[in-house]
Amino acid sequence: MSNNILITLDYELFFGSKVGTLNNCILNPTTALINILDKYNAKATFFVDSGYLVKLEELKETYPLLEKEYQDITTQIKELDQNGHNIQLHIHPHWEDSTYDGANWIMNTKRYRLHEFSEQKIDDIVFRYKKVLTNLVGDKIFAHRAGGWCMQPFDKLKNAFKKHNIWLDSTVFENGMNHSETHYFDFRNSPKKAKWSFENDPLIEEKNGFFQEFPISAYKLSPLFFWKLVFFKKLGSKEHNTFGDGTAAGGSKKDKLRMLTSFTNSVVSIDGYKSSFLQDAYNSFRKRDDRDNFIVIGHPKAMSEYSLKKLEKFIKKNNSSNFITVGELNNESYTN
Repeated sequence: MSNNILITLDYELFFGSKVGTLNNCILNPTTALINILDKYNAKATFFVDSGYLVKLEELKETYPLLEKEYQDITTQIKELDQNGHNIQLHIHPHWEDSTYDGANWIMNTKRYRLHEFSEQKIDDIVFRYKKVLTNLVGDKIFAHRAGGWCMQPFDKLKNAFKKHNIWLDSTVFENGMNHSETHYFDFRNSPKKAKWSFENDPLIEEKNGFFQEFPISAYKLSPLFFWKLVFFKKLGSKEHNTFGDGTAAGGSKKDKLRMLTSFTNSVVSIDGYKSSFLQDAYNSFRKRDDRDNFIVIGHPKAMSEYSLKKLEKFIKKNNSSNFITVGELNNESYTN
């Protein structure tokens, strides 16, 4: 069985007290990633944090620095598209409440989840966030990944996504769960399949549903892995330093304790030390006869020299012709 491998990136800044710089969080690590992919003619999908672009458009006439950021990031997005990579929609709606003080972004994550807004405002956000991408790459935007995996309950979001023809989702991952001040998702009852259609709830398959879910691949990790992750973050060699220079929005203490004390399902990732289980996760995936899309997630800001080495080793070991984009999934008769 020939498996599709999809490398998908959430293309964004940090959302903690320090958002980091565009160059170190997005532009430079993306260039380093593309340099590796180009060696093997492999392509990636970039779920672009469109709220950031909308804010840059709004403020670039007032702040020359943001004018430059807007030019730099839109240039890279257009180049990615022109070189065969795929651009799709990633929504972090807290940009609606975040501000710029002339030197720094001030993140306000009280409304981190799209559900915190009215249905009318949700419709407006989906429209504007899709449009800013369409203006850059044309009418190619049909797929979505929820910021922070927060897409439940979906019935409040459904009408806006249907109206603006966002029908493919890649947010769910098997047995994923998080309950924090900003995040909420619980995917423990999702279908154990490579893809499925749904209408009102991404965890309930409906044969004739308008939407299709292509879940991110997941892998069960022991508490020991997360203890190692903490160690490498604090005491690891330089190759374990992430490229991004910001700070993440904190998760809940309860969720962190759970990961350090019990087995946890994690997304398969090319971020930092998580890339260490990339090949093992793929080997496990290939033993299952119910899967044909191995979907890997990453964030340019969270990659490191170590993770890029692991990714290149993974691409070399596996048939590079199997590396496709979400756009190619669309072309493989997965349309509604």
